This record gives sequence, structure tokens and C-alpha cells, in this order.
Amino acid sequence: IYGDPNAARLTYYGLHALQHRAQEAAGICVKRHHLHIHKGEGLVTEVFSADKIDELAGDAAIGHVRYSTAGGGGILNVQPFLFKTLDGDMGICHNGNLVNANVLKRKLEDQGSIFNSQSDTEVLGHLIKRNYGHFIDRLCASLRELDVAFAFLVWLESGLYAARDKYGLRPLSIGQLPSGAYVLASETCAFDIIGAKFVRDVLPG
Repeated sequence: IYGDPNAARLTYYGLHALQHRAQEAAGICVKRHHLHIHKGEGLVTEVFSADKIDELAGDAAIGHVRYSTAGGGGILNVQPFLFKTLDGDMGICHNGNLVNANVLKRKLEDQGSIFNSQSDTEVLGHLIKRNYGHFIDRLCASLRELDVAFAFLVWLESGLYAARDKYGLRPLSIGQLPSGAYVLASETCAFDIIGAKFVRDVLPG
């Protein structure tokens, strides 16, 4: 959700609609001056109480429900991931499988990176920081190193970026709320539950 004062609550409902995709863990990251995150193992309703949602005040949020495709379980593998850098905070959500994840991890570790999780998702954060230039150029260069099927939401304090693999194998759609706020989700059932209108799919590339 981007541009709505109830972003965390709307994200909660959207994740509830997507619960059929995964039941292992859930997380929400919100923007309030800086990025703030809450995540845990279990169903969406188990991870987020009404009080916790109220604490996640902000006008933009990204959220994720997880099942283990790579890296196994445990709280360290729960998304979104929040990276703290000297250039500001960066949050990342990911759907998909990176077949060259271990090759990239080995390369990054040889260059000095240290990983906090076993998840493929963390690879993109390290690649972005290793590349140079404007953020868009760094993001695009990093995505080109990833192999096969993925959809990412990458969130800086300055804006939200969405990307799919060049084959378009993973779904990612754009919707819009009556307020004008934008919504991105892997399935449009997340739009239906919050009253958002489907606009279009994110194009592969």
C-alpha cells in the first residue's frame, strides 16, 4: 500500500486474503519517517493483534506471508527484510525461487558480505549495495544477476519499487484505492478485500 494513512491495516487485510498462499509466517513493514517492522511465525491473525496494527502507523506499508521454498523456517527467514544502511532504510519482499542463489551468496561472501538468514531474498539487498550509480541503475543491475522466477517489492524511504523477472513467471499486479493510493499484490483477491480496483499487471523485465 502506498499513500494511505491506514496502510498497515489495509496490508493486514490484504495478507489475510493471501493466507491461502502461505501459513508459516507473516510480516508488515511501514513507513513513518523511517521504516518500522513487525513480523512473526504463524498465521496473520496470530502475528498481528489490533493493538500491534495500531502501533504500525504510517502512510505506506509492504507485507508478506511466507512458506518455505528455500532456506527453511525460523524467524530470521521471515519477510519483509529490513536493511539499515548509511543511506537510509531499505525493505524487501520477495516471491519466487532464485536458482543461482547459492552461487551469488558464495560470490558475495567472498567479497565480504555476511548473511543474517538462509533466505534467497537477502541476496538482492547485498547486490544492490555492491552495485554503483543511481538507485534505479543499481537495482536493475542487481536484478539482471538473478536467475529464473521472482517478483520483488523494494522499498526505500524515498519510494517504492516493484519488479518481476524477465519471463513474467511470478504474478504482480497494480491496483488503486478510491483515495488514490496505490496497491501492489501477487493476487488481485487482495484488492477485492480492501476495495481497490485492478489497474494492470507489472510488466516483466
